[in-house]
Amino acid sequence: MAVNELGVLVLECAVPLHPYILLSWLRRCLVCSVLSLTLVVPSTHPCTYWKTNLSCLEVLTDTLKKRNSLTLAMAPVLGSRTLSKDDVNYMLHFRMINEQQVEDISIDVFYKPHTLTLLTFTVVSLIYFVFSREDTDADNNLRVGLLLVVSFFLIISVLAFPNGPFTRPHPAIWRMVFGMSVLYFLFLVILLFLNWAQVKRLMYWVDPNLRYATREADIMEYAVNCHVITWERILSHFDIFVLGNFAGWAMKALLIRSYGVCWTISITRELTELFFMHLLPNFSECWWDQVILDFLLCNGGGIWLGMTVCRFLEMHTYQWASIKDIHTTTGKLKRVLLQFTPASWTYIRWLDPKSSFQRLAGIYLFMILWQLTELNTFFLKHIFVFQAFHTLSWCRILLLGIITAPTVRQYYAYLTDSQCKRVGTQCWMFGAIAFLEALACIKFGQDVFSKTQVRSVFQWVLCVAFITSLCLYGMVRYEQKDEPELKSVSEREDGNLIDLCGYVPDDITGERDSWNNSASSSKRRRGSGRTKAVNGHND
Repeated sequence: MAVNELGVLVLECAVPLHPYILLSWLRRCLVCSVLSLTLVVPSTHPCTYWKTNLSCLEVLTDTLKKRNSLTLAMAPVLGSRTLSKDDVNYMLHFRMINEQQVEDISIDVFYKPHTLTLLTFTVVSLIYFVFSREDTDADNNLRVGLLLVVSFFLIISVLAFPNGPFTRPHPAIWRMVFGMSVLYFLFLVILLFLNWAQVKRLMYWVDPNLRYATREADIMEYAVNCHVITWERILSHFDIFVLGNFAGWAMKALLIRSYGVCWTISITRELTELFFMHLLPNFSECWWDQVILDFLLCNGGGIWLGMTVCRFLEMHTYQWASIKDIHTTTGKLKRVLLQFTPASWTYIRWLDPKSSFQRLAGIYLFMILWQLTELNTFFLKHIFVFQAFHTLSWCRILLLGIITAPTVRQYYAYLTDSQCKRVGTQCWMFGAIAFLEALACIKFGQDVFSKTQVRSVFQWVLCVAFITSLCLYGMVRYEQKDEPELKSVSEREDGNLIDLCGYVPDDITGERDSWNNSASSSKRRRGSGRTKAVNGHND
């Protein structure tokens, strides 16, 4: 990249850019060039010097292009109002979790806008379904109409909704995921304004076999003959639900990425089952089933597996090659499959030695919301009477499992990044869904909740609060013990944006030192197991 091209680009960007950003970049361009001249040791070959200098200019030019596009996108919203430094940082940080952009585009056709093509496809499809089918069956008309409403809403989601924090395998998929969560949210809103008879008619219309469904608690016995412990009885408890529980905890560990938080949720989950077994009989289990099979093997084994995968992904170096640069068929196929893997892996630290009370309260709220979501799973199938293996149950679990990934990422950024002043849209939607499900359970499960033992619920609240506080205190103490080792990691990740060549936007004082130490700091990042994405984002 020639120096004069960089100058032309800066002049082109000057009109839409905020003065603070422009002056900061120009200053860094000047310092980067001066440092490149002054820091060349006598033994350095001239070619090496110019290669280093031009490489830095290329990085600067690329970032100017990206940030100029961001400023242009914000201009219609902000008008002529002068942006402060905090406003710029806030919008940049919030965009990273709510509107992540793809930087490693290798096949342009998949990322160029195709709005007119999509509109044509939508209109043609609608014409086909309207005029090519019989409309004599009223039920079938309604089913097809609702199916097309959902399909077209997802198409609009691709056009209008934000990407979220992830871009793999494609941002359009995550827009559709957000669209499905919006549809489920709207369905719950409608459900709350129906009566019980209307709800049952709706369920029977969706699946006529639900007329004959019975509660699991009415046909099964729980926690009987617990003193009889044989290998045959233990092995009989290993079914598809045990495998699902194990896989579920492995996925939770992949999302949360903290032994302390995962084990706290696991402990409080078992306490919740103990205190709510008077409402849900299937919570009643023998001690060896709850402690050994559930808590240690399923929960503990799943957490260990998930955290092991996390450590492996953190140690992995991510360097993505463009599919255009791969010349073998096998290599191209492998690259396509790798598109369904994370572009990079973010190191997660929920607590640090100096965590504020607000951060502790945020983690506590996160655990409570997680428990509420899991309780909803059991109360919904008990109140609305459908089996755990029914399509309604699996579809709900699958949907919530998918939207949990961007939710946790957005909530973590909101909790730990001081520049992120609001939660992401997917996180907001997840919280709304959890509370609407709870409201639906309370409204339509009055016969169940009429048996509530207030004393047990009060004891549950106290125990969960005490155990959670104790676990959070232990996590803080553990972080304080490792404070010297984690201090450098915290400085690299929290708060401020670290810009090009190691420069901090708010301070120019240490630029020369950061240039000298840039090579050594990158080596430390490799050694500490931190992830580096050459052409990707943090997923």
